Amino acid sequence: MQAGIEIDEVTACGLGGGIGFLYAVFDYAAMPHPLLTIVAQHHPDPWTPAVLDRLGVPYTEQHSTSTVAALGKLRAAIGDGRAALCTVDRAGLPWHGSRSHESAADPYHVVVAGAEGDTLHVDDTEPSPHPIDAEVFGAAWAAHRKGRHHLLTVGVPPERIDLRAGVTDALETTVAHLTGPVLGNSFDVNFGFSGMARLAADMRDTRTRSGWARRFGTPAGFDHAMARLDECLQREYTAAGATRPVYAEFVAAAAALLGAPALDQAAALLRESGAGWSALAARAVRARGSGLPDEAPLRTLFDEMAGVVEANRATEQRATELLLDAAGGSGQRTVTRR
Repeated sequence: MQAGIEIDEVTACGLGGGIGFLYAVFDYAAMPHPLLTIVAQHHPDPWTPAVLDRLGVPYTEQHSTSTVAALGKLRAAIGDGRAALCTVDRAGLPWHGSRSHESAADPYHVVVAGAEGDTLHVDDTEPSPHPIDAEVFGAAWAAHRKGRHHLLTVGVPPERIDLRAGVTDALETTVAHLTGPVLGNSFDVNFGFSGMARLAADMRDTRTRSGWARRFGTPAGFDHAMARLDECLQREYTAAGATRPVYAEFVAAAAALLGAPALDQAAALLRESGAGWSALAARAVRARGSGLPDEAPLRTLFDEMAGVVEANRATEQRATELLLDAAGGSGQRTVTRR
């Protein structure tokens, strides 16, 4: 890590909030079918600030009104030897190619690690940085309306990091956002275990407009729903298995750090639910390949999928009880910055 603290991907995932669940379906007049969205990682808090806050590492966030000014700030940060985290519209990054409407509209974070003349080097998707012309990057950086020219740089960390406190806070936040309100408004019904219950209910619903049999009962709608289930549970704003397997590794490591053996049990449950989410994604892939089923088989398929969602929800509810008990009983320990 640039701040001089060795943080692997598993620890970063956990400190960023780990897992979550958001289920929503959006209707747009210009689209031939509703748009399905599932976010399986912790949401909506941005991960990088969450990780830095829990480690007590200072950082600066900036926005600019013009691309020229933004690129100037970016070059200044890189010139000081700092990497920079930028929020972009990924559709403007050539190596992403064409993106779906729903994914292109989401904020996407990349690290600008260096520059040579008019070429920037961007860390994203591959082990080696992608070279990109500064003007092309600037256009992608300006294209995401809410994240327009967003720039985050890391400051000098404290000499000692209270990792135990950070892990404890992260566990508590994960549990809170799975079990209770996230935004504090009516949209909270879509989050956490409530969102899972709503997803299962919509899958089983054969009577109302919210039910999947009506919402995704056309060839285009069915193809979209099956593709999005796979994408959202395996790749899009998630790791494979709805992020549950990698988060289970974090929880298992926390068991030793916090002296809480119950977390090993929670990790096992999270691996189980991760396998369930991957199985649901695989079932969606197989269903999509076979074409739109007739009405009765379609209802049977959606019932089957709802059963998997409900089983995963029950498994994760047991896991969160163990997480909360362990987090509530932990103490304090500090580690020295490398």
